[in-house]
Amino acid sequence: MEKTQINIEENQKEIKKHGNYSFPVEVSIETIQSYEQGSFLWHWHPEIELTWIMSGAIEYHVNNQSYILTEGEGLFGNSNTLHSGYMKDGQECTYLSITFHPRFLYGYENSILQTKYIDFITSNDNWPSLKLQKHVGWHQEILGQIKTLYHLSAEKTADYELTVHIILMQIFGKLYHYFSSLPEKEQRPQKHLQRLKDIISFIQDNYSQDITLDDIATHINICKSECCRFFKKHMNMTIFEYLLFLRVQNSLAFLKEGESITKTAGLVGFSSPAYYGQIFKRYMKCTPKEYRDSTAN
Repeated sequence: MEKTQINIEENQKEIKKHGNYSFPVEVSIETIQSYEQGSFLWHWHPEIELTWIMSGAIEYHVNNQSYILTEGEGLFGNSNTLHSGYMKDGQECTYLSITFHPRFLYGYENSILQTKYIDFITSNDNWPSLKLQKHVGWHQEILGQIKTLYHLSAEKTADYELTVHIILMQIFGKLYHYFSSLPEKEQRPQKHLQRLKDIISFIQDNYSQDITLDDIATHINICKSECCRFFKKHMNMTIFEYLLFLRVQNSLAFLKEGESITKTAGLVGFSSPAYYGQIFKRYMKCTPKEYRDSTAN
C-alpha cells in the first residue's frame, strides 16, 4: 500500500489543498494505517475539520487535549489548531475527514455572519476542539449530518454544493449555540499556543542540525526545565521524542530515492548511521535498508 504523508511548510502549516477557492470543502476517507508509522505529525491549517470514525479507533491530539475516538464518534477541530493522530494499540482506523474554510460559511469579509458568528468560534483559543459523543443528543445530530455529507459526496447530486453549504451551516449553528452558552469559568484559554508553535517551528527548521535543549529554550526565552515541562504537557511526548520521530519521518523520502544509509542519517541530523538504524527500527519495525529496498524507486 502506498503510504500517505502530510505535506507541511517549515512552520508545520499544512500545504494540502482543501477543496478550491470556489468551493473550499474537501470530503475524504482516510486510514491511519496508510500513514508512515501509523501516525501523522503535528500540523495546522486554516480550515475547520470535522472527523467521523467509521471503524476502529484513533488517538487524536488537538493542542494540549488528547482523545481516544472510537467507531461512531467524531471530533470538531477548530481553525488553526495544532493536531496529530496515532494508531491506537495497533488497531486500524478508517475515518471521514471533512475540511472547509470558514469563508465558505460567511461569504464575504466582514459580513455580520463572519464578525458575529464565525469569528466568535474560529478566533477564540478557548475552543480548539470538541469530541462528538454517541450518547449526547445534539452531538448525534451532528454525527448524522456528517454521515449525510459522506453520502452526498459519493452521489454528487445536481444541488450538491448548495446542500453541503446548508448542512455545514446547520452544524456550525449547533456549535455556536453550545459555545456561546458556556459560562466563563468553563472556558479554557490556550494562552501559550504561539509558544508551542514557536518550539515546533524551531525544531522543524533545525532538525538536521545538532540542536540541543539549550538552543530550543533560548529561542523561546524560557529555562530548560520549563521548556521540557511545557512541551510534554501540551504535546504528550518529550521534545527529544518529537525530534527523533521527526528525523525518522523526514528520512523516509531519502530512502525511497535510494540514498545510502550513511548519507541519509547525516542529512536528517543523526550522529551516526548505527544510532539512526537503532531509532529507525524502534519506530518503523524494520531497518533503514529493509525499508529502502522495499520502497526505492
